[in-house]
Amino acid sequence: MPSLLFHSVRIPALTSSLFLLPKVRLANTRLCNLSALMASSAVGINSPSSLVLCGKSPTENEIAKSIKSNNTLKLPDDGETSISLQSELDNKAFKEGSFGIDSFMNSLTTDKFGRFLIWSPRLSSTHDVVSHNFCELPIGTVCVADVQTKGRGRSKNVWESPLGCLLFSFTLQMEDGRVVPLVQYVVSLAITEAVKDICDSNGLPSVDVKIKWPNDLYLNGLKVGGILCTSTYKSKKFNVSAGIGLNVNNEKPTTCLDTGLRGLSVEAYQFQREDILAAFFNKFEKFYNLFVNEGFQTLEQLYYKTWLHSGQRVIVQEKKNEDKVIEHVVTIQGLTSTGYLLAVGDDNQMYELHPDGNSFDFFKGLVRRKLE
Repeated sequence: MPSLLFHSVRIPALTSSLFLLPKVRLANTRLCNLSALMASSAVGINSPSSLVLCGKSPTENEIAKSIKSNNTLKLPDDGETSISLQSELDNKAFKEGSFGIDSFMNSLTTDKFGRFLIWSPRLSSTHDVVSHNFCELPIGTVCVADVQTKGRGRSKNVWESPLGCLLFSFTLQMEDGRVVPLVQYVVSLAITEAVKDICDSNGLPSVDVKIKWPNDLYLNGLKVGGILCTSTYKSKKFNVSAGIGLNVNNEKPTTCLDTGLRGLSVEAYQFQREDILAAFFNKFEKFYNLFVNEGFQTLEQLYYKTWLHSGQRVIVQEKKNEDKVIEHVVTIQGLTSTGYLLAVGDDNQMYELHPDGNSFDFFKGLVRRKLE
């Protein structure tokens, strides 16, 4: 089968922009210095990485005590880590602007996800914390940071994340490897629906966050967030770490949810990271149970209402030889059962579109194969 190079006819909503800053961006130096001060003073710990553990119930709090006493949490760079229990800390130790653990826990209604929380005022990567300590943590553990210095993106891109972002990673475990690639779509959908739920519950006009396949979130044509899912296989199960970054209050470097509200003539209300995280897990747990028990098709139509690509026409370039390139036009119809893009050609032939792995933008490098 020949390899077919692919580029898209862009739609305005797909304007390229990053939700996290390439390291290091001068415009956010003040924010990063502020967070460094907060990291050293907020919990009274001077170690490079301070972790605060908390559970929703006595069961999770006992797990937190065990992890602290055994000092089992490690970071990939073997740096010094200081572990505290939220119950041991005075509320005055948490500076204004820190993630509100109590507020989050009070809004959480799940049975599994988000009930065990690790918080840090400043952390290299939430994803590294959960992925490197996966077997030491209960499934559904979430790690949240106020500032992140080595956040991970697709293709090992490194981002620095300013104050105002909701930055978190959590764990889940799956048995069917065929559907593991689809879980990122469930995460994306849960984020967009969580934002809608918050707007509805507060009587606000809906901030319409959209999904750009496969793992970006867009608002008014600008990137407002992104998802990274990684997995390892152990003991016949897939250990999945899902990381999310969402611009909530930081209007730079692109846009944020608060800016979206102001565009709808809502000036007084500000989104809270704690509310969004709780709403996300409340929604994700319901979606995830449907996904595991009944398949992604139960969520598919809602996903298509939320993504940017239905009816998008793209041009596929097929290289016949060094001098000859043939262009084919295809129209995106949806997703295949394996999670790739389903498209139809002008000849009514169905195709599955795959990224070639060489481009930052998936829509600048895809190959296609015919579907029988």
